Amino acid sequence: MKDLLKFYINGAWVAPQETLRAHDVVDPSTEAVVARIALGSAADVDTAVKAAQAAFTSFSQTTVAERSALLERVIEEYMKRYADIAAAISMEMGAPAALAKTGQAGIGVAHLKTALAVLKSYAFEEVRGTTLLRKEPIGVCGFITPWNWPTNQVMCKVAPALATGCTMVLKPSEMAPLSAQILAEVMDAAGVPAGVFNMINGDGPGVGSAIASHPGIDLVSFTGSTRAGIAVAQAAAPTVKRVHQELGGKSPNIILPDADIAKAVTGGIRAVMNNSGQSCNAPTRMLVPNAFKAEALAAAKAAAEKVTVGAPDSGAIIGPVVSKAQWNKIQGLIQTGLDEGATLVTGGVGKPEGLDKGYFVKPTVLADVTNQMTVAREEIFGPVLVIIGYDTLDEAVAIANDTPYGLAAYISGTDTATLHSVANRLRAGQVILNNAGVDMMAPFGGFKQSGNGREWGDVAFGEFLEAKAVLGHSPAAA
Repeated sequence: MKDLLKFYINGAWVAPQETLRAHDVVDPSTEAVVARIALGSAADVDTAVKAAQAAFTSFSQTTVAERSALLERVIEEYMKRYADIAAAISMEMGAPAALAKTGQAGIGVAHLKTALAVLKSYAFEEVRGTTLLRKEPIGVCGFITPWNWPTNQVMCKVAPALATGCTMVLKPSEMAPLSAQILAEVMDAAGVPAGVFNMINGDGPGVGSAIASHPGIDLVSFTGSTRAGIAVAQAAAPTVKRVHQELGGKSPNIILPDADIAKAVTGGIRAVMNNSGQSCNAPTRMLVPNAFKAEALAAAKAAAEKVTVGAPDSGAIIGPVVSKAQWNKIQGLIQTGLDEGATLVTGGVGKPEGLDKGYFVKPTVLADVTNQMTVAREEIFGPVLVIIGYDTLDEAVAIANDTPYGLAAYISGTDTATLHSVANRLRAGQVILNNAGVDMMAPFGGFKQSGNGREWGDVAFGEFLEAKAVLGHSPAAA
């Protein structure tokens, strides 16, 4: 077991300022304690913010060339620790080794490379007649990140912040802090100037709320549940800081009548089950034409039953969910679905056969679901798909939009005009056609209660920049 009882503040590893409060980090595949971290306090946040404020004075004035060189060094150090990062994610999340290596660790460095590419051609200044429009770094950023895609959700904030000249204080999830510890070591090894990147472990009440409310933080970027996002926004409001939120989702997946039903359903199952269903943009509501219901259910059952469950080194497709509390929540929601009249296609409550230890969930498909059932309204955050029937395209669009969320939506079909028409009618920040792959330049964020602001690619830079207009400018004065 590792003791990770210090925080990274102002370029050094320092002990908590208050009496040590230790938190056990549990491997969800074994239920064993694998590490201890210290939980920080408002005093630690204040120290880190002051360091970030002091560093901002010089770091905000660095050139594109200087920040590009810094990102290149961070990428180099990240690749040196790539295997360690993947191993940490497998341990803290129980993630399959292949997913931890290719998906989880891989997307972290992809954000760094994307930010570097955008930085080299980004227009920080624009002349409009006699006015110079400058885009300047917003200041000190507070980052509160979740556990489900830990390096993704850290790096999609840290990378553009570094690229734009901001300084930052990060609170990673206390449930998955091991990979963040290595990322802090990467920043240190890369020579990120002292105070530019700071990391404090902690929980929401102790550190998260202190980051959100601190008057020295100019932007707070939060990824997590809508409930917690509301609390962050409320804490941030008195200091009138910018608030960026990437929150929950209950994404629809419309299978059009002209789709290859079996192929589309199988792709939808894979997208839901990936990462044990712990993705905020997972297409967890599958809408299928009633005329093809039998074919769709047969395909869903076959695809879900091919999703193997097991420990990280077992070769299984999915691992456990992150905690006992999360496991209990998922079990309760599956049972609620059945109690409310849903039909069990496959899976169900309880652990998969032969997996008595660990927080493993059966890949589950529920059919005959209406959009008013609890399982269609609430984010389950596990390997659970609900299938809803529809008769007309207008009905499908109405059901898809009938949700408080709007993070993502999925459509499968063959007619291009119909695909685009439906996509234009969906209230979601990202629409994925025919299970298209990841695009690192595509903005990521949601409508409605899925949050505000956008991450990923060049659009993300705008979240970290303020617009300044210099009137009376002339080219000669530039």
